[in-house]
Amino acid sequence: MKWTVYLSGEIHTDWRQRIIQGATEHGLDIEFTSAVTEHEASDAAGDVLGKDENAFWRDHKSSKVNSIRTKNLIQKCDIAIIRFGDKYKQWNAAFDAGCCAALGKPYITLHADDIIHPLKEVDAAAMAWAQTPEQVVELLKYTING
Repeated sequence: MKWTVYLSGEIHTDWRQRIIQGATEHGLDIEFTSAVTEHEASDAAGDVLGKDENAFWRDHKSSKVNSIRTKNLIQKCDIAIIRFGDKYKQWNAAFDAGCCAALGKPYITLHADDIIHPLKEVDAAAMAWAQTPEQVVELLKYTING
């Protein structure tokens, strides 16, 4: 069975590539999906509907356009990996975690231990909390291969 793993969250480090590389090295049959990770493209997703000088309405339109992709990919995934980085607050990742929880989709959080407290509810609904991409690969290996 080919698994579909949705990669959500922080876009400023190489965690996605490390998980994909590790899964490939272990021969795991996984299709990885993700939101658009190019920051400018994501921010401009709604611009096709007309440019807006007000930042709120520009973000609002782009968020709705981006959600077409993310909602579908979350609904189709077998498991999600949700990464919270240390540089920015990833509210979108917290929202993705909530969607997974509401849909009964299993997810693994990936973050450092210094943000355990603000993520306590998100982690409580997760199937696991990992601190490194390599731990995520080991969890995927076990989940897929037993």
